[in-house]
Amino acid sequence: MKSLEELKEIREKAQKKIDLRKLGDKDDIKIMVGMGTCGIAAGARGTMESLLEEINKNSIENAYVVQVGCMGQCHCEPLVQVNYPNKEPVLYGNVTSEKASEIIKQHILEGKVVEALVIEGSVHKN
Repeated sequence: MKSLEELKEIREKAQKKIDLRKLGDKDDIKIMVGMGTCGIAAGARGTMESLLEEINKNSIENAYVVQVGCMGQCHCEPLVQVNYPNKEPVLYGNVTSEKASEIIKQHILEGKVVEALVIEGSVHKN
């Protein structure tokens, strides 16, 4: 670090990342990432980082990311579940970093479920 301004900038960036992972209120979109052992082994950390980056990059203020344990669909890891207020949850499987970006762009920003990534048999209503 070379200056107090640089230190403040680093602190502000870190705080933004922390704020994205805080629990929101009941009207916020909750994005859950399965971070059980099989999820982590399948690459869920990278998936979660991509979700956080896209939320930050797009200045989305009504969504937050939550790390959860096993989601019961180990064969489809990494898993991401999107919970919109007053709608059925949508469970996405095999979510790579690239697919995480697609979920943010289509589902969170445009309100369109990414059907190609939805786990067969999971319940959701558009």
